[in-house]
Amino acid sequence: MSKNVRISVCMATYNGEKFIKKQLESILVQLEKNDEVIISDDMSTDNTLKIIEGLNDSRIKIFLHENNHGFTQNFENALKNANGKYIFLSDQDDEWISDKVNITLNELKKYDFVVSDCITVDENGKILDNSRFKNFKIKKGFFRIMYKMRYLGCCMAFKKEILEKAMPFPKRVDLVEHDTWLASVAELYYKVKLIDRPLIYYKRHGNNVSSGGFDKGYSLVNKIKRRAYRLFKLIAIK
Repeated sequence: MSKNVRISVCMATYNGEKFIKKQLESILVQLEKNDEVIISDDMSTDNTLKIIEGLNDSRIKIFLHENNHGFTQNFENALKNANGKYIFLSDQDDEWISDKVNITLNELKKYDFVVSDCITVDENGKILDNSRFKNFKIKKGFFRIMYKMRYLGCCMAFKKEILEKAMPFPKRVDLVEHDTWLASVAELYYKVKLIDRPLIYYKRHGNNVSSGGFDKGYSLVNKIKRRAYRLFKLIAIK
């Protein structure tokens, strides 16, 4: 790990040309010259890569993720290339609120893993919900997220030590996603803080890669299987 990198913002992209420029601009303006944005692209077929390259910012590092493996493996590809002391996760289509980095770093002085609240908006920026924490009644705790995972990956930031413990991700990505896995590792082994303040505009539109907890969920059998698999993997890394 390079000792000079403070923050690694890790983003997985796939056909995100519509929103990627505005999102990256909202991130880059908050970063210092020795920070980095690690982008893993899952073989986009639109202008995503051209738009990213057009920003002409040396802090952006692109890693192609060949064969389109899906968003969890795409995020893992970004994370394994991160050099920073602090890791921020980012989706390709949201927008960071201007003081996100400063507020988050201040909390990471005392905690290992933080999750912020967010404002949910539609693709035109119209507010749909002012607080995900209130809407989903989100509270921290290992058993709470084992029962129902409500944290959003795009609202997470954590110390590099958590990443080192969590990697590589479990192979059955159909049973545990990247954000669920990282949050579970953090809740079980580290100090977690919920930041009761929205730090991003979380965008919901017709082409979101993940459901964000808005779908009907899994069957009971699948839920049991998913939790058992996750618990087994968590115990195995101890």
